[in-house]
This record gives sequence, structure tokens and C-alpha cells, in this order.
Amino acid sequence: MYLARVMGTVVATQKEPSMNGSKFLIVEKLDEKLKALGEYVVAVDAVGAGENEVVLYASGSSARQTRETKDRPADAVIMAIVDSFAVGDRTIYKK
Repeated sequence: MYLARVMGTVVATQKEPSMNGSKFLIVEKLDEKLKALGEYVVAVDAVGAGENEVVLYASGSSARQTRETKDRPADAVIMAIVDSFAVGDRTIYKK
């Protein structure tokens, strides 16, 4: 799993039929201090994430383990919206 921030959306009117109804978002990978790493991924949104939210996404074969992506050609899926996280006793992020 990776931390990322939702940066925008992707619209594709023509796609693999099994992906019809899927929402695609562009996310930017973050480090543990929420610093943007400049790495962008298009991910299927399985949780209703919105622009600028901090999310967790999975990639590779793990991306095909949600109800939204099971047996579909997805390489990345947003599977959680982050409410907060801490490293040690220090809160790094709180929504």
C-alpha cells in the first residue's frame, strides 16, 4: 500500500467493457511526511475519494482484490481514504 493525494480525474468514454462504471483518479505518491514524490498513477476509485484527499492505494496483483476490481484489468486501486496517521508518538496527518 502507498500513501497518495488525489490530484484529478481521468475520463475515458471508450474502455474495456468490464471497466464500465469505474471512476478513474490521478493520484500522486507521498512519503511518510506527506511530501509529494512526483510519481503519478491512474487508479480505480473503490471508495468514493475526492480531489485533494489523502488516500491509500494498492498496485499490482493486490489491486485486483477489491469488489470493484476483482477480475478486471486494474493495476492500481484506491481502497481507503485516510482520516489520520502517526509515526511513533507524532501525528503527521489529521483530516
